[in-house]
Amino acid sequence: MFPFLLAIEKKKKKKKMGFLSPIFVIFFFLGVKVHCQYETYQWDEDYDQEPDDDYQTGFPFHQNVDYGVPFHQYTLGCVSECFCPTNFPSSMYCDNRKLKAIPNIPMHIQQLYLQFNEIEGVTANSFINATYLKEINLSYNKIKSQKIDYGVFAKLPNLLQLHLEHNNLEEFPFPLPKSLERLLLGYNEISKLQTNAMDGLVNLTMLDLCYNHLHDSLLKDKIFAKMEKLMQLNLCNNRLESMPPGLPSSLMYLSLENNSISSIPEKYFDKLPKLHALRLSHNKLQDIPYNIFNLPNLVELSVGHNKLKQAFYIPRNLEHLYLQNNEIEKMNLTVMCPSIDPLHHHHLTYIRVDQNKLKEPISSYIFFCFPHIHTIYYGEQRSTNGQTIQLKTQVFRRFQDDDDESEDHDDPDNAHESPEQEGAEGHFDPHYYANQE
Repeated sequence: MFPFLLAIEKKKKKKKMGFLSPIFVIFFFLGVKVHCQYETYQWDEDYDQEPDDDYQTGFPFHQNVDYGVPFHQYTLGCVSECFCPTNFPSSMYCDNRKLKAIPNIPMHIQQLYLQFNEIEGVTANSFINATYLKEINLSYNKIKSQKIDYGVFAKLPNLLQLHLEHNNLEEFPFPLPKSLERLLLGYNEISKLQTNAMDGLVNLTMLDLCYNHLHDSLLKDKIFAKMEKLMQLNLCNNRLESMPPGLPSSLMYLSLENNSISSIPEKYFDKLPKLHALRLSHNKLQDIPYNIFNLPNLVELSVGHNKLKQAFYIPRNLEHLYLQNNEIEKMNLTVMCPSIDPLHHHHLTYIRVDQNKLKEPISSYIFFCFPHIHTIYYGEQRSTNGQTIQLKTQVFRRFQDDDDESEDHDDPDNAHESPEQEGAEGHFDPHYYANQE
């Protein structure tokens, strides 16, 4: 071939290579990118398929787009007799469904509500898988002690709260798990109690035994002494004739209304320094030591509907005092407040003294001793011959403009109907029983 023809051919090849080289570079980088993506995907896929020896969920976890709830919550299941809300998958509602037996409880359930049914017994088979239960509500049923399988509750190691009020129990349930913190047994027929029934309840903070058939002989062995964390004890409406012995020093709320207690031993409260509220109304108290209630943390004291004839020393931190329906003829302020300390005022704000035998209002000296008083409820008084009399002032109020609490006393009719509950409900547990007048 001629030389000039060879030169022309070379020029053509160079032009082609110049045009193809950018395209080649683009395809090269695209190939690298695709290759990298493929390698990354393969690596992730292999990693996901690796079994995790330390943690396995047991259920596939895929987020639900519509509700933001893990998918596995819909696969846990719920017995047909009950309702398990998707927002609270660990709770099962079986209340008010005319059930006569407890259904088999799934393993994942932690809160179980069976109140307002017709259940007569508690069998172990119902709870054989429910080892994660923390709360059981069996109130308002027909359960009898002899129809509770032995140890059925003791086999639940995580149980914190047990409701058995409003049933037909004749004995204190035994045994119970050590984990239990709140036990409600009110409105039953409990008159029997095994000696060691409460020994293992070392974590119990609240025990409700109101409206039962308890008498002094059941409490003589100081059955509450080992409950070192007990804060609230309700023994109202029983058959007690004396103060329960051996109460733990941790106690903050004590309810003993509607019994037949006639006296309080001296120094009885010396071992209860944390006592915050004490209710002893509807008993047979007469003569009590004048400084028996000298407790540093006592805020609420109710001794109405007794047979007290004179007042007693008022502790410095007491705020609400209920003395209605007694035999008091005169409020001795020297006994109630022996001295005045201008740097440490008494905190008393409310006194109820209706249905006593007062002939005149309390001396105005009371405001020097108790400068925070905003209400004294006199109501109606009784004369020596039993007739009803009224003082000139039925309700004394002060600081009406500045003290918001006085708004609760502005209605005399309301104050007459239930003044004892004023300031009381805030101190006690919602399950606490109000006085039945």
